[in-house]
Amino acid sequence: MTSISSYPVPEGTKLTITLPDDFHHHFRDGPATANVLEHATQQFGRAIAMPNLKPPVTTTELATKYRNHLLSNLPKELPHGTFEPLMTLYLTDNTTPEEIQMAHATGFIKACKYYPAGATTNSDAGVTDVHKTYPALRAMEKLGMILCIHSEVSTPTIDIFDREPVFIEEIIKPLVQDMPTLKIVMEHISTKEAVEYVKSAPHNVKASITCHHLLYNRNALLVGGIKPHFYCLPILKRETHREALLSAATSGTDKFFLGTDSAPHTIEAKESACGCAGAYTAHAALQLYAEAFESVGALDKLEGFASFHGADHYGLPRNATTITLEKRGWVVPERYQFGASVLRPLRAGETIEWSIVS
Repeated sequence: MTSISSYPVPEGTKLTITLPDDFHHHFRDGPATANVLEHATQQFGRAIAMPNLKPPVTTTELATKYRNHLLSNLPKELPHGTFEPLMTLYLTDNTTPEEIQMAHATGFIKACKYYPAGATTNSDAGVTDVHKTYPALRAMEKLGMILCIHSEVSTPTIDIFDREPVFIEEIIKPLVQDMPTLKIVMEHISTKEAVEYVKSAPHNVKASITCHHLLYNRNALLVGGIKPHFYCLPILKRETHREALLSAATSGTDKFFLGTDSAPHTIEAKESACGCAGAYTAHAALQLYAEAFESVGALDKLEGFASFHGADHYGLPRNATTITLEKRGWVVPERYQFGASVLRPLRAGETIEWSIVS
């Protein structure tokens, strides 16, 4: 891999790394899935498929059906010759140890996703009390199965900017104490409190970070008018939090890894009086991560974050192929097809400084 530690790097600089994986991706359902996969397969070898569909993917049977849907909608020609969707179950108060055992036995269901009820898109069927999930979680701990957590409380009285730190104190810390060997991913962390906790937590507790949380703070959402395509959950925070996330991602520690949380919604659903949460980054996620890492002279740390740390935590072999980026700007289209409608991607109409060339 090319080692680059200056900022900015010269135009035309190339960077070759092991093909990355995305450990948090929303592919949706129906005909729009093919549009999302067309983007995701350009830069990733594998991706964790989020289960918050309507209805949610709560059983092994539903996960198998969804996997077949994803596989049948892959592009006919895969840019890197391979792409594997990694499946998850939607954890509920009623998930049984027997269901966990069936899921694990498939070999392709790699994790369960913990959504606090009402915390984000399609999470109404989520967990209302963490203790109700303990039988399932103990089965997961025994099997070595990953727990992916949307680490925010959904209590209405808790300020939206404080929901992650409160979740750490009320849920994560007691859970880790009760199940000390359960493999956990705190997904899309967004605060310096989460960074500090993950750094100090046991080695079985790690975290994913999105490219938009590395590049933007809440000014992008709020200054100069509401910009709905920057509205996501966890919501963008102060600059001090962005800086802490960027420092963690570029530190080289294997505690943090890539998870885009790319979340497509139709343009009508985003640009409305009550817009949906989610930033669409599948079209350019790796290029955006490269921008973030370059901004602090840490492109030499991108491969570990994008290609090694997540695969190692999930117990997966690292990908055998490579991908090459070039410092060459391109303008993001204003819209992409999304089923029968369209979506507006992050950075629409703007220039992204890095391109994928092979």
